[in-house]
Amino acid sequence: MKNFAGTPGTVTGLFLRLFQCLFAAGSIASMATTKSFFNFTAFSYLIASMGLQVIWSFGLAFLDACALAKKKVIHNPVLVSLFVVGDWVTATLSLAAASSSAGITVLYFNDLGGCSVSIGEECQKYQLAVALAFMSWITIGISSLIMFWTLAAD
Repeated sequence: MKNFAGTPGTVTGLFLRLFQCLFAAGSIASMATTKSFFNFTAFSYLIASMGLQVIWSFGLAFLDACALAKKKVIHNPVLVSLFVVGDWVTATLSLAAASSSAGITVLYFNDLGGCSVSIGEECQKYQLAVALAFMSWITIGISSLIMFWTLAAD
């Protein structure tokens, strides 16, 4: 397998995983600090999806950090194929959760006028959570394409 930016066990791979984890954790934190996120199924799905994203990304970031400490690049075809499947599953779930939450945010808060002056801060938190979820999806999308490319280069 070829060694290029973003492959498992490289510094760029570690940074991609850390950003995925940070964006997903930020989305969870922003959503969880609101009073009524659990009233909307899409927001609950966003929390669950981002929670899975945090666990997956943190685990792979740990593997990348261990590989960097041992100065080894992880190019085992079985592991890389596991990373490909995991990345594509979490990317699909993250995109679905972010898109559904964005749709609810636009519908409820913009179209139905649910954002009054008294809950304006809550609306901003929902929008921030959705934006961070999309940022997490972008980084997981990049990572999943790199994993697929790494697997195909074998």
